[in-house]
Amino acid sequence: MPAEPVPTVTVVPAPPVRMRGAASPAPDEPGDVDCNSPAHWDGEALYLINSAGHPWLLAGDAPDRMEALYRRVEFDNEVSGARWIESTWRAADGRLYGWYHNEPLGVCPGRADRHLTAPRIGAVRSDDLGATWHDLGFVLAAPPNTDRCDTANYYFAGGIGDFCVIPDRAADYLYFLTSTYAPADQQGVAIARMAVPDRDVPTGRVWKWRDGRWNEPGLGGKVTPIFPAAVDWHRADADAFWGPSAHWNTQVERYVMLLNRAVDGDWTQEGIYASFCADLAVPTGWSEPRRILARPEIDGGPAGAFAWYPQVLGETKPETDTLASGEPRLFVRGQSRWRLRFGFAAGGS
Repeated sequence: MPAEPVPTVTVVPAPPVRMRGAASPAPDEPGDVDCNSPAHWDGEALYLINSAGHPWLLAGDAPDRMEALYRRVEFDNEVSGARWIESTWRAADGRLYGWYHNEPLGVCPGRADRHLTAPRIGAVRSDDLGATWHDLGFVLAAPPNTDRCDTANYYFAGGIGDFCVIPDRAADYLYFLTSTYAPADQQGVAIARMAVPDRDVPTGRVWKWRDGRWNEPGLGGKVTPIFPAAVDWHRADADAFWGPSAHWNTQVERYVMLLNRAVDGDWTQEGIYASFCADLAVPTGWSEPRRILARPEIDGGPAGAFAWYPQVLGETKPETDTLASGEPRLFVRGQSRWRLRFGFAAGGS
């Protein structure tokens, strides 16, 4: 039997491009890009969402030409704490669905030395291409009573967030690749899914993967991490992958997951990693993450040790952050100085 082809990815230099970011006062004064930036097309217009505590919507005809629109996104409700829209998906009927990372207030009121919260994930829907959103409710949360207010972590006492959502090739399910921060035996990168027909009433219809089955409730259920934390997130010397972004790559016909790796409780970036998978329904099928950029290679940007949020962004229609060809742009915290070249190891096909 011939060996299974082994997909590869190589980082190659590219002319710099920078997203405008959230709350930018002017095009030449970019704001922050504090999570994955989802993209979608409408006709010949590319729409992009940058978030940093609140989302902003951009539009243009290419990733380096996004001057057609720049506006603050509006929600039809309020929640405790800030929101970051980290993923979107446009249905066949044109409706746009999104999912946000929320950091509620008051999780550890006695810890003034830390910015502690415990994130959760909510769902939203838009009928105007992402300018305004109807909140559909929370869909993913950590098991109850698992927050650690004695944590050495600077940001999180627990929770689930820093995620992406991607459909399978048949558009039967929407898969959530998430970062989990509690409890200790469930920390790392985990996976959940929701049937596409449930997208308008998602609360209670997202199911986490646990012990080989999709039967743990999204709100409060347990997970089996795909990539468990090597050292507990609540220790000062934490060591864990987090912040997955995923796309289907047409060059290698695989799903590709990009990951951050934190090496302490202050989230210092050790490097950016890539993993491949042929079938989202088989969480054990992801390859061992391989580092593609070390911290010194990304320190040239202003984010330095906090150069998080790697993602691809295709440059031509219909490519986005979840669909890309052989050499998409690699962005890290909204900045790109690289492309990713996909192929196969010698002897593969």
